[in-house]
Amino acid sequence: MRDQVVRAIRRDHPDYVPLIIWNQDFDQSDIVYGEIQKHFLGENRDYSEWGFYWSRKDETMGQPREPLIKDWNEIDKLKPPSLDLPGRFDELLKKKETYPEKFLMASLALSGFTTMTFLAHFEEVLIHLSTKSQQLERLIDVVFNFEESLIRETSYFDVDAIAFLDDWGSQNGLMVSPDHWRKIFKPRYRKQFDLVHQQGMYVYFHSCGYIYPIISDFIEIGVDILNISQPNLYEIPKLGRDFGGKVCFCCPVSYQTTGISGNPQEIEQYTEYLFEHLGRFNGGLIGYAEEYHSIGMSEENYRASIRGFKKLHYF
Repeated sequence: MRDQVVRAIRRDHPDYVPLIIWNQDFDQSDIVYGEIQKHFLGENRDYSEWGFYWSRKDETMGQPREPLIKDWNEIDKLKPPSLDLPGRFDELLKKKETYPEKFLMASLALSGFTTMTFLAHFEEVLIHLSTKSQQLERLIDVVFNFEESLIRETSYFDVDAIAFLDDWGSQNGLMVSPDHWRKIFKPRYRKQFDLVHQQGMYVYFHSCGYIYPIISDFIEIGVDILNISQPNLYEIPKLGRDFGGKVCFCCPVSYQTTGISGNPQEIEQYTEYLFEHLGRFNGGLIGYAEEYHSIGMSEENYRASIRGFKKLHYF
C-alpha cells in the first residue's frame, strides 16, 4: 500500500517489496495510475490529443500513421493540446476514489523525446538533434512546456507521483550520445523534476532499452523511481553495486527473455535475483508486472511474476 511504496522509495525499511501491476488486476497492485496526457483516444483508442493517428497491425500500441510535422519550416505553427480537454483527469480521480489506500501516480502516458519522435519522423528528429537546429528547440519547448502545465494542474489532486514514460535506449546503448543528451535534455528534465518535487510529488521515470550511461544523471536531477524496463540488458549485480541505495528501481521479470520463455519456477527465481541485488538497501526495489499476451506471455507466466514479487519480504 501507499506507506510501503513510500518506504521503499526512501529506503526506509518497508515490510515487503511493493508491486505495480500496469494494465489490469489493480486490486493486487500497491500502485495505481491514471493517464493525464491522452495519447489514446477515440472508440478504438486510435488517435492522440496531439492530433496524430495510430496505425496497428496487432494488439500492441502501434505507430503513428503519419507524422504531424511534415515541414520543419512551419514548426512555429505547432500548438500543444488544450489543457481543458474534457475528462482529462477522470481516470485519475476514479482510481483515487476506488483505491484510496494505494500510491497514486499521474501518468503522462508517453512523454518528452518519445512524444517528439511521434510528432515528427524519428530520423528527422535525430538529424535536427545533431545540428542543434532552432526548429528542434521549438519542438522540445512545445512538448516539455505542455507537460509542465499538466504537472501544475495535477498538483491540485493530491497525487503521489508523476510518471514519465520516455524511451532513450536501444538494445545496445543510447539512441543519442550522452553528451547530446546532457547538453539538450538533462536541463529540461531537471526543470520538470524540480517542479514535481516542489509540488510534493515523486518522480517515476520509465525507459526501455539500455540507458546505463545516463543513470547517474537521472539520479542527480531527481528521479525517485527508475523503471528499468528491460533488466535482461544489464548486469544486475553491477547495477546494484553502482546505484543501489541511490534510487528506487522498478523492474519486471524480463519480458524479452525469462518472462516469456521461462517457466514459473524460473520467473520466481528471477524476482529473488532482483531482490538480492537491488532491494537489499533497506528498500530500493519495486516489482513490476504487466499482462503481455500480445508479445507471447502466457497467463501462467504473468501470474508467476506477480506471485514471485509478492513473496519478497524483509525480515
